Amino acid sequence: MFQTVLFPLDQSQEAFETAAKAFDLARSHNSRLIVLLVKQPNRLEMHDQQTVATRLAETLERFEQAGLPCDVVEREGRPAFVICDVADELNVDVIVMGTRGVNLEAENGSTAARVIQLAPCPVLVVP
Repeated sequence: MFQTVLFPLDQSQEAFETAAKAFDLARSHNSRLIVLLVKQPNRLEMHDQQTVATRLAETLERFEQAGLPCDVVEREGRPAFVICDVADELNVDVIVMGTRGVNLEAENGSTAARVIQLAPCPVLVVP
């Protein structure tokens, strides 16, 4: 049913924990898994960049050890809009994301809420 799963990853522990749900869904449907990193200009400090790189490496290692290959896409911009644009561009079947990631769009509502409104596909939001 889901041929392509998109998993946006940020520097939060919650996003790292949500990776297990993305993994389970992709594995159960034998799907292609795409991990998306969205960098926001002038928002990530060096410490945050290192945290994101560490989270990405840990997540990819977990997926590799379990035998699930994935692709990594890096983009820059406002997270909700970039997530939806990438989902549309890559014709993904579902987006898997958490509700409690690092919310750098707080003044405009949560990133997850915005993605739900704009996404061209179903969105699985993991609490």
